[in-house]
Amino acid sequence: MSNMITQMEDLLTDIALICTILLELFGVCVLVSTAIHCFLKWIHKDGSCRLVLAEGIALALEFKMGGEVLRTLAVREWSELLILGAVITLRGLLTFLIHWEIKNEQKALEKKQA
Repeated sequence: MSNMITQMEDLLTDIALICTILLELFGVCVLVSTAIHCFLKWIHKDGSCRLVLAEGIALALEFKMGGEVLRTLAVREWSELLILGAVITLRGLLTFLIHWEIKNEQKALEKKQA
């Protein structure tokens, strides 16, 4: 019985690590595709490129934060958990600041269009 529980725990850890890698990959893909899209908007002098870039960065950070939350399933020591907690806190603060920037940029675009 103990052997089966250990195997199930190992399987859950492996699944969590694979999902973590996939979420982080999605975050990187979102960031790169948004950066390319915004670079093309910037070349064409589109004023909304900053807003689109900020939204893309926020979405990428949320994918990366989801990966970090899943990574907590594989943590074995308190020091690893503290590091993960610090990373999640920093990414959360970055997400908050980016959403604040998005609101300000939306207001600026609305004023510019009015």
